Amino acid sequence: MTAKRRQRGDRRTGRDRVVMENCQRKVRLKMAPLERFLTRMNVALGLRRDSTFVRLVTDREMARLNGTFRKKPKTTDVLSFPSDERGRPARLHARAKSLRGQFLGDIAISPVLAGQNAKRYGRTLEAEICILMLHGLLHLLGYDHETDRGEMERVEAKLQRQLRLG
Repeated sequence: MTAKRRQRGDRRTGRDRVVMENCQRKVRLKMAPLERFLTRMNVALGLRRDSTFVRLVTDREMARLNGTFRKKPKTTDVLSFPSDERGRPARLHARAKSLRGQFLGDIAISPVLAGQNAKRYGRTLEAEICILMLHGLLHLLGYDHETDRGEMERVEAKLQRQLRLG
């Protein structure tokens, strides 16, 4: 399968940096607005523009990743793969500031499930993928909604308002 990659030139080195890759063909997407949001999200948190890499994958690949890394052999909408182990985050911006300049990790998103979520919640597909990118980034920063008694959910809601997500 050929992958469509979105690249941004690095002004300092003159090289391209790949920040997003579309590895699926089932759902048609406009990559430029998604890439702009990814950059805006990272900058809003004081991170490097290319501190994360987002890959849009098939449901089959998402099920494989979920089965391999979480022992849940089914598809899911978003998975995060930190570049190193993160402890429990302090305050959001303090955590992001301490990680400034680092590559945080990879985010995998299923556009098929994102589309289903978008219909369920009355959002556009683009908005849903942006919400999933934000969710994945918070996991890369060390947040865990399964164990944090709503902390990640509160931070996520605040950032959704700040970044003007539906």
